[in-house]
Amino acid sequence: MLANTEWPAYERADGRKGIRNVVAVVYLVECAHHVAREIAAPYGEQGVHVVGFPGCYSNDYAFRMLSRLCTHPNVGAVLLVSLGCESFSRQELQAVVAESGRPVQTLVIQDRGGTRSTVALGRSWVETQLASLAAAERTTMSIGELTVGTICGGSDGTSGLTANPAVGRSFDLLVGAGATCVFEETLEMVGCEAYLAERAATPELAGELCAAVAKAARYSVAMGYPSFAAGNATGGLTTIEEKSLGAYSKSGRGPVSGLLKPGDVPDVSGLYLLDVVPDGDARWGFPNINDSVEIAELISCGSHVVLFTTGRGSVVGSAIAPVIKVCANPETYARLSEDMDVDAGRILTGGASLDDVAEEICDLVVEVAGGRLSASESLGHREFVLGYKSFEPIGPACHPAPLAMARG
Repeated sequence: MLANTEWPAYERADGRKGIRNVVAVVYLVECAHHVAREIAAPYGEQGVHVVGFPGCYSNDYAFRMLSRLCTHPNVGAVLLVSLGCESFSRQELQAVVAESGRPVQTLVIQDRGGTRSTVALGRSWVETQLASLAAAERTTMSIGELTVGTICGGSDGTSGLTANPAVGRSFDLLVGAGATCVFEETLEMVGCEAYLAERAATPELAGELCAAVAKAARYSVAMGYPSFAAGNATGGLTTIEEKSLGAYSKSGRGPVSGLLKPGDVPDVSGLYLLDVVPDGDARWGFPNINDSVEIAELISCGSHVVLFTTGRGSVVGSAIAPVIKVCANPETYARLSEDMDVDAGRILTGGASLDDVAEEICDLVVEVAGGRLSASESLGHREFVLGYKSFEPIGPACHPAPLAMARG
């Protein structure tokens, strides 16, 4: 049934299709953040989203992330907002967006007379783009053209029993129907690397998967901060290995096709692990700083929609792509039902099976892809965080087929 499902979508010049038609207002340094927010403020319900990079010092990872997000299939037009003296290359980013066929404009606050005049110019440009995007013809999109990411946050003792394995079964169904699915993170695969290796598409990939998890373990030791929070323990989890088993179950049971790093876009459908742990020596803060960073990284790999499992409860959404909340704990769902999309806690109370919830998740993914707002979208959640990281390019063993975009 999934394989034959279609819905209206937006086709881009590169042939990819989006499920939303967002105008992205992008600040290129924290000093331009307020102006970007003010430009977007009147259009909160019209698909104008704010993303950006706060640092003044340039960073290849940040440039790559914004390049992928600005050319994401859910994005129809891009407005870059620069202070003027930051190190981020606005000219290079504008060229990347222009090459993708999207309308793009850059406003430099220092050259445009300051806050009020830049906001006025920005709003005028946004209104023109909204009118143009509203008139765009729609095409059809199917499961084989869809990418779905998943992340867990606020995990507790119920996460590995209900929401996570239900998402894993939905991934099996989606990949089986031709979709691309991406799970993360290697910081929460510690102890599960042997299981991952058994599912690798090639022996070479098995080695890369184990190496990525080993890197994550070293990184946690170096930082003195594993991906295990006090809230996890309060919620009934005992060790990182127990938490890892639950996180691992989000991946389902199928073969793992490849290993990605932020900004790598698979060219072939299948199941992929996203490695979000920086390469090299541990630096620039703590691992697993917050879920919003990792959601953005999933989106940078082409995820049209992100499944977010939670036991303790989370209210975050994201810019660019819808976030669907799958709640593991029935008590949490009762308290936070307005912020949740799926009550996987029914598995514990006997109200549904894992397969029932997996099918419900798949149905909801299709409905959201077709235009239904997720709970976080309807509440206006568009969280976005981007900081400093450093990554080396993936090797050929990490991906059995060429990537849609070469690493820059």
